[in-house]
Amino acid sequence: MADRFSAIGVFDSGVGGVGTLAALRRELPEERFIFYGDTANAPYGTKSREECMACVQRVMDHLLAQDVKAVVIACNTATAVAAAELRARYELPIIGIEPALKPAHELRRGGSILVLATPMTLRLEKFRALYERYGEGAIPLPCPGLMELVEQEAYGQAKRYLTELFAPYDLTQVDAVVLGCTHYVFLRPVLAELLPPNVQVLDGNEGTARQLKRVLAARELLADGPGGVTLETSGDADAVIPVMARLLRRA
Repeated sequence: MADRFSAIGVFDSGVGGVGTLAALRRELPEERFIFYGDTANAPYGTKSREECMACVQRVMDHLLAQDVKAVVIACNTATAVAAAELRARYELPIIGIEPALKPAHELRRGGSILVLATPMTLRLEKFRALYERYGEGAIPLPCPGLMELVEQEAYGQAKRYLTELFAPYDLTQVDAVVLGCTHYVFLRPVLAELLPPNVQVLDGNEGTARQLKRVLAARELLADGPGGVTLETSGDADAVIPVMARLLRRA
C-alpha cells in the first residue's frame, strides 16, 4: 500500500517530460520520483485516441505495480486523452499538464499567441474547451515531428523547423508562445534566437508542480525526504537513459 513515503510516478511518451520532472523536484525536493518515458511507443501525438489510451494504461499498470502514491502525466497529449478516465478509475491523485493558454491570455497586449502542440493535443476536446475560454488572439500550430527532433537532440534541425513554422507570421506582433508539449521546453534556447525579446514563452511545468504539492498536502501525503529520482523507459535503456539524464541536468 502506498503511503507518504512512497514514490511519485511521472510519465511521458518520451524523454521530454523530464522538464516537468525538474520542476517537480524544485517544488518538492524531499520526494522520490519514478520517471517513465514510453519511448518504445512514442510519439503519442500522432496516434489515435484509442492507441494513446492503451499506451497510457500500460504505463499506469507499470507505475501502480511500484506502489506510487500519485501520478503526474507529464505529457499534454496523454493528459487530454486519459486524465479524466484515469481519475474516475483510480483513487490516488492524478495530476495532468495542459498548454499554458490561460497565463498567455493574461499576458496578451493585443498581439497574437502562438500555441505549439502535437496534432492530437490540438484536436481533442480538452484543448478546444481551453481555447474557447482563453483563445482570443491564439493561433494553434500543430507540430508533427518536432517532438522527435528533441528526442534526437537535433537542435539545428529543430531551428530550421521552427523558422519555417513561424515564416507566415509577423513575430513583432506576437505577445506569447505557448509550449503545448513538454518536449518543447528544451527548445527555449532555439526560440530565444528566433523570437523578438519581448515575446513571452510559457509552459505548464511550474503550475503542474504547484498543483501536485497542493494535492499531496491536502491528502497528508507530503514526504520529508530524502528525495531522489529513478529513470525508466520502455525503449533501449542504454540509449535512452543517458539522454534523459542530460536533459534533466539541462532543465
